[in-house]
Amino acid sequence: MGARSYGQYCGVVTALEQVGERWALLIVRDLLVGPRRYGDLKNGLPRIPTNILSKRLRELQDAGVVRRVPLAHRGLVYELTDRGRALEPLMLALGEWGFGAMGDPDPDDIVTLDSMTMAFRTSFRPGVAAELPDTRYEVHIGPVALNLAVDGGSLRVRPVAGGPLVRGVDGDLAEEADADLVLVCGPGIRELIAGRVTGAEAIEAELVSVQAGDPALLDRFAQTFHVDSAPAPATGG
Repeated sequence: MGARSYGQYCGVVTALEQVGERWALLIVRDLLVGPRRYGDLKNGLPRIPTNILSKRLRELQDAGVVRRVPLAHRGLVYELTDRGRALEPLMLALGEWGFGAMGDPDPDDIVTLDSMTMAFRTSFRPGVAAELPDTRYEVHIGPVALNLAVDGGSLRVRPVAGGPLVRGVDGDLAEEADADLVLVCGPGIRELIAGRVTGAEAIEAELVSVQAGDPALLDRFAQTFHVDSAPAPATGG
Protein backbone atom coordinates (compact mmCIF):
# COMPACT_ATOMS: atom_id res chain seq x y z
CA MET A 1 0.00 0.00 0.00
CA GLY A 2 2.99 2.30 0.40
CA ALA A 3 3.12 3.29 -3.27
CA ARG A 4 -0.40 4.70 -2.96
CA SER A 5 0.15 6.48 0.33
CA TYR A 6 -1.33 9.96 0.74
CA GLY A 7 1.25 10.75 3.40
CA GLN A 8 -1.29 11.64 6.07
CA TYR A 9 -2.15 10.01 9.39
CA CYS A 10 -5.94 9.85 9.20
CA GLY A 11 -8.64 7.18 9.23
CA VAL A 12 -10.16 8.48 6.00
CA VAL A 13 -6.76 8.28 4.33
CA THR A 14 -6.23 4.71 5.51
CA ALA A 15 -9.67 3.73 4.19
CA LEU A 16 -8.95 5.30 0.81
CA GLU A 17 -5.59 3.58 0.59
CA GLN A 18 -7.28 0.22 1.16
CA VAL A 19 -10.54 0.48 -0.81
CA GLY A 20 -10.33 3.76 -2.70
CA GLU A 21 -8.78 2.53 -5.93
CA ARG A 22 -10.97 2.39 -9.06
CA TRP A 23 -13.27 -0.67 -9.09
CA ALA A 24 -12.44 -1.71 -5.51
CA LEU A 25 -15.74 -0.61 -3.96
CA LEU A 26 -17.74 -2.17 -6.79
CA ILE A 27 -16.05 -5.48 -6.04
CA VAL A 28 -17.03 -4.98 -2.39
CA ARG A 29 -20.59 -4.10 -3.48
CA ASP A 30 -20.99 -7.37 -5.36
CA LEU A 31 -19.43 -9.43 -2.56
CA LEU A 32 -21.88 -7.90 -0.08
CA VAL A 33 -24.56 -9.84 -1.96
CA GLY A 34 -22.66 -13.12 -1.56
CA PRO A 35 -19.49 -15.05 -2.35
CA ARG A 36 -18.44 -14.93 -6.00
CA ARG A 37 -16.00 -16.77 -8.22
CA TYR A 38 -13.51 -14.76 -10.23
CA GLY A 39 -15.60 -15.30 -13.36
CA ASP A 40 -18.78 -14.17 -11.59
CA LEU A 41 -17.09 -10.92 -10.58
CA LYS A 42 -15.84 -10.39 -14.13
CA ASN A 43 -19.30 -11.01 -15.58
CA GLY A 44 -20.82 -8.56 -13.10
CA LEU A 45 -18.22 -5.89 -13.95
CA PRO A 46 -17.77 -6.42 -17.70
CA ARG A 47 -15.73 -3.26 -18.25
CA ILE A 48 -13.02 -4.10 -15.73
CA PRO A 49 -9.81 -5.38 -17.37
CA THR A 50 -8.89 -8.83 -16.13
CA ASN A 51 -5.47 -7.68 -14.91
CA ILE A 52 -7.09 -4.89 -12.87
CA LEU A 53 -9.63 -7.27 -11.34
CA SER A 54 -6.83 -9.62 -10.31
CA LYS A 55 -4.82 -6.73 -8.89
CA ARG A 56 -7.74 -5.28 -6.93
CA LEU A 57 -8.57 -8.68 -5.47
CA ARG A 58 -4.97 -9.11 -4.32
CA GLU A 59 -4.99 -5.64 -2.78
CA LEU A 60 -8.29 -6.26 -1.00
CA GLN A 61 -6.94 -9.56 0.32
CA ASP A 62 -3.76 -7.86 1.53
CA ALA A 63 -5.93 -5.26 3.31
CA GLY A 64 -7.93 -7.98 5.08
CA VAL A 65 -11.15 -7.00 3.31
CA VAL A 66 -11.52 -10.08 1.08
CA ARG A 67 -10.45 -13.70 1.40
CA ARG A 68 -10.45 -16.66 -0.98
CA VAL A 69 -12.11 -19.81 0.33
CA PRO A 70 -13.39 -23.14 -1.01
CA LEU A 71 -17.18 -23.43 -1.32
CA ALA A 72 -19.04 -26.68 -1.88
CA HIS A 73 -19.95 -27.26 -5.53
CA ARG A 74 -18.46 -23.87 -6.49
CA GLY A 75 -14.71 -24.32 -6.09
CA LEU A 76 -12.71 -21.35 -4.87
CA VAL A 77 -14.67 -18.18 -4.30
CA TYR A 78 -13.99 -14.70 -2.98
CA GLU A 79 -15.91 -13.53 0.06
CA LEU A 80 -15.77 -10.59 2.42
CA THR A 81 -14.10 -10.88 5.80
CA ASP A 82 -15.73 -9.40 8.89
CA ARG A 83 -13.77 -6.24 8.15
CA GLY A 84 -15.11 -6.23 4.61
CA ARG A 85 -18.72 -6.78 5.70
CA ALA A 86 -18.34 -3.84 8.07
CA LEU A 87 -18.32 -1.67 4.93
CA GLU A 88 -22.02 -2.38 4.28
CA PRO A 89 -23.44 0.69 6.11
CA LEU A 90 -20.95 2.86 4.24
CA MET A 91 -21.92 1.30 0.90
CA LEU A 92 -25.64 1.76 1.55
CA ALA A 93 -25.11 5.38 2.59
CA LEU A 94 -22.92 6.00 -0.46
CA GLY A 95 -25.59 4.51 -2.73
CA GLU A 96 -28.26 6.71 -1.17
CA TRP A 97 -26.04 9.78 -1.52
CA GLY A 98 -25.42 8.99 -5.19
CA PHE A 99 -29.11 8.40 -5.90
CA GLY A 100 -29.83 12.13 -5.84
CA ALA A 101 -27.36 12.78 -8.65
CA MET A 102 -28.52 9.98 -10.95
CA GLY A 103 -29.81 11.10 -14.32
CA ASP A 104 -30.91 9.03 -17.27
CA PRO A 105 -28.64 6.07 -18.04
CA ASP A 106 -26.28 6.07 -20.98
CA PRO A 107 -27.28 3.71 -23.80
CA ASP A 108 -24.57 1.20 -22.88
CA ASP A 109 -25.13 1.31 -19.11
CA ILE A 110 -26.13 -2.05 -17.65
CA VAL A 111 -27.85 -3.36 -14.55
CA THR A 112 -26.83 -6.56 -12.80
CA LEU A 113 -28.33 -8.81 -10.15
CA ASP A 114 -25.81 -7.57 -7.61
CA SER A 115 -26.17 -3.88 -8.42
CA MET A 116 -29.97 -4.03 -8.24
CA THR A 117 -29.90 -6.13 -5.08
CA MET A 118 -27.81 -3.46 -3.39
CA ALA A 119 -30.01 -0.71 -4.83
CA PHE A 120 -33.09 -2.18 -3.16
CA ARG A 121 -31.21 -2.80 0.06
CA THR A 122 -30.15 0.86 -0.08
CA SER A 123 -33.70 2.17 -0.52
CA PHE A 124 -35.38 -0.21 1.95
CA ARG A 125 -36.97 1.54 4.93
CA PRO A 126 -37.28 -1.05 7.75
CA GLY A 127 -39.09 1.29 10.13
CA VAL A 128 -41.79 2.01 7.56
CA ALA A 129 -42.00 -1.61 6.42
CA ALA A 130 -42.55 -2.78 10.00
CA GLU A 131 -45.83 -0.85 10.06
CA LEU A 132 -47.09 -2.30 6.77
CA PRO A 133 -48.44 -5.77 5.90
CA ASP A 134 -45.89 -8.33 4.78
CA THR A 135 -45.61 -8.23 1.00
CA ARG A 136 -43.73 -10.02 -1.77
CA TYR A 137 -42.73 -8.00 -4.80
CA GLU A 138 -41.29 -9.34 -8.04
CA VAL A 139 -39.43 -6.65 -9.97
CA HIS A 140 -38.13 -7.00 -13.53
CA ILE A 141 -35.63 -4.35 -14.65
CA GLY A 142 -33.99 -5.14 -17.96
CA PRO A 143 -32.49 -8.63 -17.67
CA VAL A 144 -32.77 -8.65 -13.87
CA ALA A 145 -35.66 -10.35 -12.06
CA LEU A 146 -35.71 -10.08 -8.26
CA ASN A 147 -38.12 -11.17 -5.57
CA LEU A 148 -38.28 -8.70 -2.68
CA ALA A 149 -39.75 -10.38 0.39
CA VAL A 150 -40.69 -7.82 3.03
CA ASP A 151 -41.46 -9.37 6.43
CA GLY A 152 -41.95 -6.80 9.13
CA GLY A 153 -38.83 -4.68 9.18
CA SER A 154 -36.69 -7.16 7.27
CA LEU A 155 -35.96 -7.54 3.58
CA ARG A 156 -34.86 -10.65 1.70
CA VAL A 157 -33.79 -10.24 -1.92
CA ARG A 158 -33.63 -13.35 -4.12
CA PRO A 159 -33.27 -13.89 -7.86
CA VAL A 160 -36.42 -15.20 -9.51
CA ALA A 161 -36.15 -18.83 -10.57
CA GLY A 162 -35.78 -19.06 -14.31
CA GLY A 163 -34.40 -15.54 -14.63
CA PRO A 164 -31.58 -14.99 -17.12
CA LEU A 165 -28.90 -13.92 -14.63
CA VAL A 166 -29.01 -16.49 -11.86
CA ARG A 167 -25.67 -18.14 -12.68
CA GLY A 168 -23.15 -17.79 -9.88
CA VAL A 169 -25.76 -16.86 -7.28
CA ASP A 170 -25.74 -18.74 -4.01
CA GLY A 171 -28.81 -19.60 -1.97
CA ASP A 172 -32.32 -20.48 -2.95
CA LEU A 173 -34.32 -18.85 -5.70
CA ALA A 174 -37.79 -17.35 -5.51
CA GLU A 175 -40.51 -18.98 -7.55
CA GLU A 176 -42.41 -16.69 -9.89
CA ALA A 177 -45.71 -17.36 -8.10
CA ASP A 178 -44.22 -16.17 -4.81
CA ALA A 179 -45.26 -12.53 -5.29
CA ASP A 180 -48.18 -10.26 -4.42
CA LEU A 181 -47.20 -7.72 -7.06
CA VAL A 182 -45.21 -8.26 -10.25
CA LEU A 183 -43.65 -5.19 -11.88
CA VAL A 184 -41.81 -4.56 -15.10
CA CYS A 185 -39.98 -1.25 -15.13
CA GLY A 186 -36.99 0.67 -16.40
CA PRO A 187 -34.85 3.48 -15.02
CA GLY A 188 -38.01 5.52 -14.47
CA ILE A 189 -38.71 3.52 -11.32
CA ARG A 190 -36.41 5.98 -9.57
CA GLU A 191 -39.20 8.57 -9.90
CA LEU A 192 -41.45 6.31 -7.81
CA ILE A 193 -38.76 5.48 -5.27
CA ALA A 194 -37.92 9.18 -4.93
CA GLY A 195 -41.58 9.96 -4.22
CA ARG A 196 -41.90 12.26 -7.23
CA VAL A 197 -44.86 10.30 -8.61
CA THR A 198 -47.58 8.15 -7.08
CA GLY A 199 -48.14 4.56 -8.09
CA ALA A 200 -51.06 5.53 -10.34
CA GLU A 201 -48.99 8.28 -11.97
CA ALA A 202 -46.10 5.86 -12.55
CA ILE A 203 -48.45 3.50 -14.36
CA GLU A 204 -50.03 6.28 -16.40
CA ALA A 205 -46.60 7.60 -17.42
CA GLU A 206 -45.55 4.03 -18.31
CA LEU A 207 -42.67 4.14 -15.86
CA VAL A 208 -43.97 0.89 -14.39
CA SER A 209 -46.11 -1.91 -15.79
CA VAL A 210 -48.06 -4.11 -13.37
CA GLN A 211 -48.08 -7.67 -14.69
CA ALA A 212 -49.88 -9.31 -11.77
CA GLY A 213 -51.39 -8.28 -8.46
CA ASP A 214 -53.21 -5.20 -7.23
CA PRO A 215 -51.81 -1.98 -8.74
CA ALA A 216 -52.70 -0.21 -5.49
CA LEU A 217 -49.78 -2.06 -3.89
CA LEU A 218 -47.45 0.21 -5.85
CA ASP A 219 -47.97 2.91 -3.24
CA ARG A 220 -46.98 0.44 -0.51
CA PHE A 221 -43.91 -0.42 -2.58
CA ALA A 222 -43.02 3.29 -2.82
CA GLN A 223 -43.34 3.66 0.94
CA THR A 224 -41.21 0.59 1.59
CA PHE A 225 -38.46 1.50 -0.90
CA HIS A 226 -37.78 5.19 -0.74
CA VAL A 227 -34.78 7.47 -1.11
CA ASP A 228 -35.05 11.22 -0.67
CA SER A 229 -33.71 12.77 -3.86
CA ALA A 230 -32.69 16.40 -3.84
CA PRO A 231 -32.14 17.92 -7.28
CA ALA A 232 -28.54 18.18 -8.43
CA PRO A 233 -27.08 21.67 -7.87
CA ALA A 234 -27.15 24.01 -10.83
CA THR A 235 -23.88 24.65 -12.61
CA GLY A 236 -22.58 27.67 -14.43
CA GLY A 237 -22.77 31.35 -13.61
